[in-house]
Amino acid sequence: MVTEQEVEAIGRTLVDARQPLQARFRALFTLRGLGGPGAIAWISRAFGDDSALLKHELAYCLGQMQDSRAIPVLVDVLRDARQEPMVRHEAGEALGAIGNPEVLDILKQYCTDPVIEVAETCQLAVRRLEWLQEHSREPVVAAGPYLSVDPAPPAEERDVGRLREVLLDEAQPLFDRYRAMFALRDAGGEEAALALAEGLRCGSALFRHEIGYVLGQLQHEAAVPQLAATLAQRAESPMVRHECAEALGAIARPACLAALRAHAADPERVVRESCEVALDMYEYETGPAFQYADGLEQLHAPS
Repeated sequence: MVTEQEVEAIGRTLVDARQPLQARFRALFTLRGLGGPGAIAWISRAFGDDSALLKHELAYCLGQMQDSRAIPVLVDVLRDARQEPMVRHEAGEALGAIGNPEVLDILKQYCTDPVIEVAETCQLAVRRLEWLQEHSREPVVAAGPYLSVDPAPPAEERDVGRLREVLLDEAQPLFDRYRAMFALRDAGGEEAALALAEGLRCGSALFRHEIGYVLGQLQHEAAVPQLAATLAQRAESPMVRHECAEALGAIARPACLAALRAHAADPERVVRESCEVALDMYEYETGPAFQYADGLEQLHAPS
């Protein structure tokens, strides 16, 4: 049983700007795993930080925890125009992930937000909540190989070629293209990875950023050249480049290491910090450590 004192100690690491970013990320993911009101309170406190990357991950973790007690802080972040677009977007996505229909009206208000990534995110979150309501009487389908709460359910189609067509067809509703994206991820394999990587050339920055995230989950080496090329594009949205960096850290092949090191001093802060975190993830993926979220072990490690 984890004590309140242990949760507090991990929380203090998370909110301490003097700590290395990698340690703060590991503390965050430890709190996500522990759950409960204490963990939510510490994660919420960190939204005052000046790292957009960290705040984006705070919102992501609160959504993945699916605890309605996180709704008020996420609504505050979504409403706060001073927060970076990638942070507000992630708050909107997290509200959809929690799955509570009470936020539908708030999300609908932001479906026309002047920041396109925020507007598209809220449109997707509304569709997810509506989809959940439409299918509420159906038996719960067993979760796929990934434990994430996704912004859209995977499509029922299983043919990779047909899924690729929907994924890349920009005339299709964004929600349907996301459904194809997650079905391709669940299908796995080289053909699916290459189809997903083609999505890095699509028009919506939000869509491209989600492709980067999904390729990080899939961890297939076939996508490394496209991820590295997108990371290297200075004109690309930082939100997209950041997800490509984190995906390279998760795939953890030698070519990934070279790409991450090449951008470890990138002038764009969120990209630079993403490379820093991704290099830590690379070390974890290629090392003997049992788990990435090692906040509890760090508390009890001999000093």
